[in-house]
Amino acid sequence: MPTTLFISDLHLGRSRPDITDQFKAFLAGPARKAEALYILGDLFEAWVGDDAIGAFEVEIADSLRMLADHGTRLAFLHGNRDFLLGRDFCRHAGMEMLDQPCTINLYGTATLLLHGDQLCTLDTRYQRYRKRVSDPEWQRRMLSRPLLFRRAVAALLRGASRLRKGQADSAQMDVVDADAEALLRESDARRMIHGHTHRPFRHAHQVDGTSRERIVLGDWYTQGSVLTVSPESIELQSLDRDFSDA
Repeated sequence: MPTTLFISDLHLGRSRPDITDQFKAFLAGPARKAEALYILGDLFEAWVGDDAIGAFEVEIADSLRMLADHGTRLAFLHGNRDFLLGRDFCRHAGMEMLDQPCTINLYGTATLLLHGDQLCTLDTRYQRYRKRVSDPEWQRRMLSRPLLFRRAVAALLRGASRLRKGQADSAQMDVVDADAEALLRESDARRMIHGHTHRPFRHAHQVDGTSRERIVLGDWYTQGSVLTVSPESIELQSLDRDFSDA
């Protein structure tokens, strides 16, 4: 039976080889059984430009390319940590870059894909930041800066993000249902899949008298979080670190 997989918020980096090993094992095992894999943002902990690719990033790109060459379609959309990831890396990895929000036909169900941070509208400070860094002109100027400067900015942003998460109210950091429902209404999608909040769950919504679903993917800090969709089933899984039987 055909299956499509969805993941997000891996936050890959050299400092967490356990996550990297799990991801590579996932690509070489379970993902090879799928017809498509969608990565819904924050594949990397930080990204300062495709011109900064080193051995670690090449290793990840090669692992993704092997999956693509095996026959699994790969698609990626940006998160709030890797919004500067560009088409050069995607070409190397064999991934299609998607605009967001993006609506796909998923086995007959109109499904809306996005990272999810745009729905956390109670966090007005973050939304101001997001508007700024999403601006193509801001990104162009940032990418024209020296690598040392970009790395310093990325480190500052990661530190500010950690501090913000520690100080902000939990509800302030979460998705606002009314905004999610407005986007479902606008897109006429029956299902929404996103990450960002690190709170895996399947939410039921009523939009104009019709039932809709919003599925939140989990992060990979302590486990693998994978959504598996087939024509007959949907399963949101937490995977342990061992793929030896895959």
